[in-house]
Amino acid sequence: MDWAPASAIGWLFDWRRGAPDRLIPRWLFLRALGLIYFSAFFSLIFQIRGLIGPTGILPAGSYLQAVAQAVGHWQRLWIAPTLLWWSSSSAMLIALCWVGMLASLLLVFNLWPRGMLVICLVCFLSFVSAAQDFSSYQSDGMLLEAGAISFFFAPPGFRPGFGRMHPPSRASLFLLQWEWFRIYFESGVVKILSGDPEWRHFTAMDEYYQNGPLPTWIGWYVQHLPHWFHAATVYGTLALELGLVWMFFLPRRWRILCFFIVTPWQIGIILTANYTFLNYLVLSMGVLLGDDRFVLSWLPERWKIRLAAEISREEDVLKSQDRRWTKALLPQRGTVTWIASSVILVWIFYATAAQLVWMFARAPLPTSPVTALEPFRIANQYGLFAVMTRGRYEIEFQGSDGSQDWVAYPFRYKPQLLNQPPGIYAPYQPRFDWNLWFASLGSWRDYPIVPSTEVRLLSNNNKDVLALFANNPFAREPPRRIRAVLWQYWFTSLPEKRATGTWWRRQLVGLYGPTLEREPDGSIRVLEWPARPSHE
Repeated sequence: MDWAPASAIGWLFDWRRGAPDRLIPRWLFLRALGLIYFSAFFSLIFQIRGLIGPTGILPAGSYLQAVAQAVGHWQRLWIAPTLLWWSSSSAMLIALCWVGMLASLLLVFNLWPRGMLVICLVCFLSFVSAAQDFSSYQSDGMLLEAGAISFFFAPPGFRPGFGRMHPPSRASLFLLQWEWFRIYFESGVVKILSGDPEWRHFTAMDEYYQNGPLPTWIGWYVQHLPHWFHAATVYGTLALELGLVWMFFLPRRWRILCFFIVTPWQIGIILTANYTFLNYLVLSMGVLLGDDRFVLSWLPERWKIRLAAEISREEDVLKSQDRRWTKALLPQRGTVTWIASSVILVWIFYATAAQLVWMFARAPLPTSPVTALEPFRIANQYGLFAVMTRGRYEIEFQGSDGSQDWVAYPFRYKPQLLNQPPGIYAPYQPRFDWNLWFASLGSWRDYPIVPSTEVRLLSNNNKDVLALFANNPFAREPPRRIRAVLWQYWFTSLPEKRATGTWWRRQLVGLYGPTLEREPDGSIRVLEWPARPSHE
């Protein structure tokens, strides 16, 4: 290869000099990305009105209005890049989900992948930019970053097939692999830099399966394995995140070995915890460690023949087409395209590399390119489980008709009933239940979703918020009082489960949020303020 600057830039960013041996991994990854986008929009369509609708817990309209009052007209579009500036009505929110689901399905079926990736990105970013506390997850940034880079990774055309004549640019392939690497490595770094003694003493996994946001029944059984197993998984986690993922930079055989290590690891996480689409995304990005030859080696012989014939047919069809007008435009259009893509991809790489460097030392690197991309969540810093949660706490909303008898609002997904096994929901993401887990670790004053939910339950006529619960225990008559209490939960022991059939045991910690009462004139007053939770 000619390493002159112009030639090197063309080798990195020009698809005409792309990686011709990554067609099948690209095809597989983009299909998986479409399914992940679909799961994200499918999850939202049942929740979005209750979360950020006009009468939701954190209305998007009120938030955007506050942003508009704080900054200028054009600046607000940069701070909150969302289509909801046009309308934040319930109809608009549902339309956003349906358009996103349709685009993600078309991406799965490989119809105009670049166009569908843009639509998915715009729709999901529109939600994330206006969802406030309901979009503060690293998984949202992971999906937006992967979706943005995949636009340059995907083949052009309406029905591109495997894109034989348009191999992926090497820069876009590297940035997707770079994101995969950073998710692992940065998560390992924060575990060390946090100083959490649980990681240092190899006890981080002893209660991990119990204390995560949404446990699974498989995690219940894994929790009861001996300490040596949990200590070994701590060692394996740190070794994988800090060491083994560096094999990504090594020659082909090492990358493939890395694939066989990280794939079962991610499957194990999926089975033992509900981290929405996060692990599915990381799992699918691992496919990019391989190449066409690796994928073909695992296929039956008849599939190999059909696949080779299909790729060869694509090339013959494209070569036989009259493309004189394309050839006249291609040099100019191609140059403009790869120059534009090179600017964007280098920008993303700089922002992510700078954030990685800053994890170790505050190097004097320009910050403006990094901060400029922050609202778009396409160049992120990651760090999962820096500090392990010590104890499982659950917030429960309760209503009363004015007497001392309190009735709980049943949740759809998070632990509540003692005899109900924890389920497996991922990649479905119940954002309300998920956020309550975060809120349980702090004060209600830092989590406005709790008092806001109490107010809406007290009215008893907000169908969108009530739909976030399994059912309404006050369907006949509105409650007069609403409160939020805090419980601490533990997995039951094996003998206890055999004897009682219960998966959980719990103990009341106390009042979490203010107790609200509805007066006869419809006004709301605070009946009781909570003391500081004892677990803080």
